[in-house]
Amino acid sequence: MFHHVKSLQFNARVSRPDPRFANLLLEQFGGENGELAAAMQYFTQAFGAKVPYPDKYDMLMDIATEEFSHLEIVGATIQMLLKGVNGELKDAADNSEIMQVMNGKAAKESIIHEALTANPQFVMITGGGVTPRNSQGIPWCASYIHSNGDLTVDLRSNLASESRAKLVYEHLMKFTDDPYIHETLSFLMTREITHYKMFEAALDSIQPNFPPAVLAADPRYLQQAYNFSEGTVRGPWNEGEIKGMGKDFIYVKNPLDYVQETEGQTKLPEDYTKDLKAAEKLDKEMSAIKSAEVKNAEPKGVEKWSSYEAAQV
Repeated sequence: MFHHVKSLQFNARVSRPDPRFANLLLEQFGGENGELAAAMQYFTQAFGAKVPYPDKYDMLMDIATEEFSHLEIVGATIQMLLKGVNGELKDAADNSEIMQVMNGKAAKESIIHEALTANPQFVMITGGGVTPRNSQGIPWCASYIHSNGDLTVDLRSNLASESRAKLVYEHLMKFTDDPYIHETLSFLMTREITHYKMFEAALDSIQPNFPPAVLAADPRYLQQAYNFSEGTVRGPWNEGEIKGMGKDFIYVKNPLDYVQETEGQTKLPEDYTKDLKAAEKLDKEMSAIKSAEVKNAEPKGVEKWSSYEAAQV
């Protein structure tokens, strides 16, 4: 259940209209890395998490709700930046707020032109209102959402999502000198870091959580690090121990020769019989564990989503 409170989580302010930056800020309203995408991603992920991980369901719903709050902050900021554009700009008197940052009719026409050039849909279709579109006018799309039904996979997707969103806010800060907007963007950027650490802690609390999903890696193809570009740089990503797996990388200096000699890796020189049996045993164990997490948590008899007796305000 959602209950809307009209007070923003952070009091968004702007010092002057700026339709050009309003258009850029649409990226965080209806863009691929924006607040709507994050809110819907965590919201949809939460449903699959409720039965096996009710604590993670709670966390995902909390963060999703906060992302909707951030969406409201971004939308409010955009609307304030458009003051004087949506419907009143051409008729505005010289002493109006928008004229305080421009000089004369030519400047007034110029700012209309700039808003139209950046995104014609902004004032022609949406009438200067805020809709779920990005800075190019492309409508928000559900394909922005990553929800895969495995919580360890979803949480890793969320770490990437928060990282990208933080970077977008950093870039946006470069395109405005409004101190009030900088404060708002700083707040939103910092909350991305908080969410990152929350998702990171949630992932760590699920053990085992590697490899992602259920099945173990096939030991026949795990260790090879191929030299696929001339002069490949050596480092901890292709030499030494594979972190946390108790095995070392095998550097394949000549991949073409290796593939030909092994007949497309169907006849490997090493005997992996023992490792394959261990992987098969692990697959069965992990399958049973993952399946039991859901089955054991499912209530007997009539199923209900909420327990109103335990609900607290």
